[in-house]
Amino acid sequence: MATHVEGLVDEVYLPPAELARGAHCSSMEQYEQLYKQSIDEPETFWGEIAKQFYWRQPPTGAFHEFNFDASKGRIFVEWMKGAQTNMSYNCLDRHVEAGHGDQVAFYWEGNEPADSARLTYAELLQRVKRFSNALRSLGVRRSDSVALYMPMVPELLVAMLACARIGAVHSIVFGGYSSDALADRILDGHCRLVITADGVWRGNKLIKLKHITDHAVELCAARSHPVERVVVVRHLPRLHHLVPSVGDQADGSEPYDVKTGWNSGRDLWWDEALEGVSDECEPEWVDAEHPLFMLYTSGSTGKPKGVLHTTAGYMLYVATTFKYSFDFHPEDVYWCTADIGWITGHSYVTYGPMLNRATSVMFEGTPFYPTGDRMWEVIDKYAVSKFYTAPTAIRALMRLGDETVKRHSRQSLKVLGSVGEPINPEAWLWYHRVVGDARCAVVDTFWQTETGGHVITPLPGATPTKPGSACRPFFGVQPALLDEQGVEIHGPGEGYLVFRRPWPGIMRTVFGNHERFETTYFKKFNGFYCTGDGARRDEDGYIWVTGRIDDMLNVSGHLLSTAQIESALIEHADVSETAVVAAPHSVKGECVYCFVTTRHGVAWTEQLKKQLILKVRERIAPFAAPDYLQYAPGLPKTRSGKIMRRVLRKIAQGDRDLGDLSTLADPGVIEPLFEHRCAGAGGALH
Repeated sequence: MATHVEGLVDEVYLPPAELARGAHCSSMEQYEQLYKQSIDEPETFWGEIAKQFYWRQPPTGAFHEFNFDASKGRIFVEWMKGAQTNMSYNCLDRHVEAGHGDQVAFYWEGNEPADSARLTYAELLQRVKRFSNALRSLGVRRSDSVALYMPMVPELLVAMLACARIGAVHSIVFGGYSSDALADRILDGHCRLVITADGVWRGNKLIKLKHITDHAVELCAARSHPVERVVVVRHLPRLHHLVPSVGDQADGSEPYDVKTGWNSGRDLWWDEALEGVSDECEPEWVDAEHPLFMLYTSGSTGKPKGVLHTTAGYMLYVATTFKYSFDFHPEDVYWCTADIGWITGHSYVTYGPMLNRATSVMFEGTPFYPTGDRMWEVIDKYAVSKFYTAPTAIRALMRLGDETVKRHSRQSLKVLGSVGEPINPEAWLWYHRVVGDARCAVVDTFWQTETGGHVITPLPGATPTKPGSACRPFFGVQPALLDEQGVEIHGPGEGYLVFRRPWPGIMRTVFGNHERFETTYFKKFNGFYCTGDGARRDEDGYIWVTGRIDDMLNVSGHLLSTAQIESALIEHADVSETAVVAAPHSVKGECVYCFVTTRHGVAWTEQLKKQLILKVRERIAPFAAPDYLQYAPGLPKTRSGKIMRRVLRKIAQGDRDLGDLSTLADPGVIEPLFEHRCAGAGGALH
């Protein structure tokens, strides 16, 4: 129930009393003390946390150095200079050596409810050691890049931890990306070895991962980058849901034969790679700033950028955010529904939970297969106490009605997390009242691939929450709001969300392109890291993230570049010009709305629209496919030729309050765009 708290203007939801009593941070007074120390004495604050982990060598230089001001020289961030450690050791060996080897690390829940497994810390350590040796036998060495294009199976955990163990840099590509997108990431990351699987069922759809990988490898070879080895997990034969015969194929296609395109000199089954390898593998002790992984995110230029995270600072930060944001305790069972192909899966499926010796659920399926009860069935099956999912899933589950939730117990739940995009108040309240029975804390976490971990978030035992607000900054994070001229906004107001100093988990560079790193994040406002998001601060100091300010879209938690989609559309021979904007969507939060101008004499037809959708699916991924394609006789441009996207966003929403049009070169283009507007677009979130 919402209540008033002395000193706060709006109604808030207080932390559950039972949760607050045993919380790591149990009051706002304690939060303020810890936060102040993290800002005023970062070496003391993070140095104390560092004692929880194993260091082969402690720091020998400055604990913390940085430069955020491009006018003063190269942008850089360093933490714990001179220290040596290993992420795999801290996730596995440290716990097993302390006597916790028999503890379950992961309950694996397959796409089919009948497919499940459990993996202890000791079992996982042994598998990681063996696969580490297999990678070494295949020629992978310290600092080499390895691409992982895999489903949510235990081998994905093993592969990423094995890379970390031998000092290799993993580059995980979400299994929903196309062969073109996979090839781009293999090429940019200079990966010579790819790990994949034969295929995966996502709901009732078969994703032929090996065939997609084969095509990506061919594309790489055509661009003078031969992939030397492809290691393939035999996933499909072990499932209850076997590949159907041709008569059962939903799309009428031929049965899937993974051996089609098999290259005996390049391809190797996972189990064959493990034959004869040793069970022992000493970790590669790496420097604090040694690269741990790169993860590609969309850029406003259309070319994905490899966000590079390093070892020690990222380790400190994801472990600490996991512990405090979810108020994790050893008796908890934790479930993050994200795919490891996204940063949420890196930080809060694998590294954060394992550094805290958590027992987690790893989920291969979807929320609606085989029925809309699946989430709640899994929560009851494993007695999940801390649950973390996306607003898109929450809104979609809302549509199934309260009864779908209420026919399941959910009594184990204590904390409900939200990730990937700002959550609208209506969905927040449903999550709290229906899923959590109004007795669970809701933590709406704001962060990015670039930040490594939560940067603005409530703490479940301490923070009075407001539906739709990410609330307060995490320890070590100093947010600010700036106007377009870079002037700081003090007190209540709205502007660019920036950060004035680094925390340990922030990215260090864009792989192979430090200039792009500086330009994208630091040169807009000297002295600040620019998130690309807007935010407002209310009278109580709470932060409300309002969404992207730059030319990016956030669709179901997937960050997409408008330029990337436009580039795919313009490849079609019948298209002369395109512009892509975000439009509100009642389930996804934002959706892709495309304005398309055809070449002279080309008709706007349903067939052309289908071809354009297919083009985007092939070039990027199915989740990037346009929701709306509108014919545009002309596009609104300034006299210098720049497309006025703010006007197009208004048109997509059906809003005729277009603001200042004094710079519009041809006012005559506006009315035809309203006339051709797609019906049903622009349904705002409440």
